[in-house]
Order: sequence, then structure tokens, then C-alpha cells
Amino acid sequence: MGEFTILPAIDLKGGQCVRLRQGRADEATVYGDDPAAQAREWADQGATWLHVVDLDGAFQGHPAHLDVIARMVAAAGIPVECGGGLRSDADLDALLACGVARAILGTRALERMDELSALAAKYGENLAVGIDARDGLVQVKGWTETSRTPAVELAQRAAAAGVKTLIYTDTATDGMLRGPNFSGNAMLCDAVGPACRVIASGGITTASDIRRLRALGKANLAGAIVGKALYEGRTTLADLLAAAQA
Repeated sequence: MGEFTILPAIDLKGGQCVRLRQGRADEATVYGDDPAAQAREWADQGATWLHVVDLDGAFQGHPAHLDVIARMVAAAGIPVECGGGLRSDADLDALLACGVARAILGTRALERMDELSALAAKYGENLAVGIDARDGLVQVKGWTETSRTPAVELAQRAAAAGVKTLIYTDTATDGMLRGPNFSGNAMLCDAVGPACRVIASGGITTASDIRRLRALGKANLAGAIVGKALYEGRTTLADLLAAAQA
């Protein structure tokens, strides 16, 4: 089994740290008004990566928090991946210029799949594709629209194009604190093959969820994103890190 990374999530809305239930903008809970301090806190607690979502960017279609994200990257001192509203190369370049290690494409990856090979060649390890799905179908535009494209199909297209990292979110489980979609993650790992790593997201609540993800035995299941469970004290980063290394 390869290394398994726990990525604490920081979602940005109006310059604040928030979490949504099932991606709904009207179901936001504010957890803090200093994202840079929160980023530093997770690094201090042992995180080796952070997952940041520019929610305003996702809804607007262009990054809305570049200055905040730059401060977060500087404060954390660890690699940061970030997505939300990256619809053009200029948006990608602006985000990477903030020091972000991995930029996550969502809507654009689905709507312009034919560009993925060129993007993978241009950005390499600095590029990831976020696959947000409900009932197995890809959702876009901040999860406000559900497409007719199966998540597995987009995953296979992205992997074939040379994308090295996929972030798979089951939006029905996100923010619900009921555990992740284990079978969905296993299926996606099998669909893309060993050269493409998959990071699980949505519903991860306890250290036992991490142990169960590890027990799926998928060598390319490389990590898990955890948000609400950490902010609401359902688990601790220390417990999750221990489960990831067990």
C-alpha cells in the first residue's frame, strides 16, 4: 500500500472559512474569519497537504479569493491544492502564481474534455481533476447542475489524457457526517488504473472511515479530504493521521 494523505479542507466564501451541506450555498456554516490562521493551524497539527475550495469562484466561474489563498499558502508552509472557478488557463496560471501546488479543474474538465491532454502536458503534477458526482453522474458549476456524464467515464477520460490526480466527491455524502461512498471510490480506482491517484472526499467522519478506505486495498487510493468532521469535533487530525499510517 502506498502513502495515504489526510487533507484538511478549508472552504472559502466571502473571505471566511465555511462548510456547506451537500454543496448548497444556502446551507453554509461559518467556522472562522481568518483562513490563513486556519491553514497554519492544520499544518501545526501535522497536516502535510491542504485542500482549499474557492466556493465563490465555483459559483461565479472565476477565482474570487486569490489574495486570501496566497496568504494561506504562505502561512501553511505545506503543499496546497485548490479548486473553484478555474475555467481558463489564465485562471490556472493566476492560482498557481499564488504558490498553490495543485490546481483542481471541475466544470471545465467535463465541458471541454478534449483539452485535458494538452492541459495535462502543460501543467503536469500541478493539475488535478475534481469529479463531483451524485448517483454516479457528474455535477458542475458549484454542484448546481447535474450532467448526464457518468463519473467513471470522466475519470477514465482524464486518466487517459495523462491527468495524475483525481479528487472524487460523492456530493450526496458531503457534509452529512455519515461516512464516504466506499464502493464508488473503489470503482473509480479500478476504472483509472495504477498511474492515476484518487483522493476520496465527502462524508468522511471518523478514523474508522479512513481504515475502511485503506482496507479497500486500492494502491492508487492516495488520500482523503476531511472537513466538517474536524471542525465539529467528530474526530481529530491526529486520529485520522494515525489511521492513515496504520
